[in-house]
Amino acid sequence: MNIRTIVAATDKEIQDALNIRIDVFVEEQQISKELEFDGLDDECIHFVSYDGEQPIAAGRLRKMETTGKVQRICVLKDYRGKQIGNEIMNLIHKTAKEHGMDHLVLHAQESAIPFYEKLGYHISSERFFEAGIPHAEMKYTLN
Repeated sequence: MNIRTIVAATDKEIQDALNIRIDVFVEEQQISKELEFDGLDDECIHFVSYDGEQPIAAGRLRKMETTGKVQRICVLKDYRGKQIGNEIMNLIHKTAKEHGMDHLVLHAQESAIPFYEKLGYHISSERFFEAGIPHAEMKYTLN
């Protein structure tokens, strides 16, 4: 594996990130395209991981004053458990600091809560359903 994680800077890189979201959220998890593509992508910073030239993971960050909302973190099934999610999150944290954010918030699918807890996020809400999937809000303070 030759993994690299980047801030998507070109139309192709952004499209690669969007395609990963279709694979994971729309096709694998059966979330409707209308829910997945909420009209906010143009205001977000996108992230994509590649194995060589193959896109394998994605995420986005939306700035809301000094808080960033981490969204749409996803890794293709064959690449899960290989620390690629950590790479994306580390780059999101670095990018958020560079853009003047001091806190991050996200809505974690219940199955992903342990992943985010290992990164230092803490649950800040009761469980709720989003797109028919149990979630909890989690928060993180950037140093």
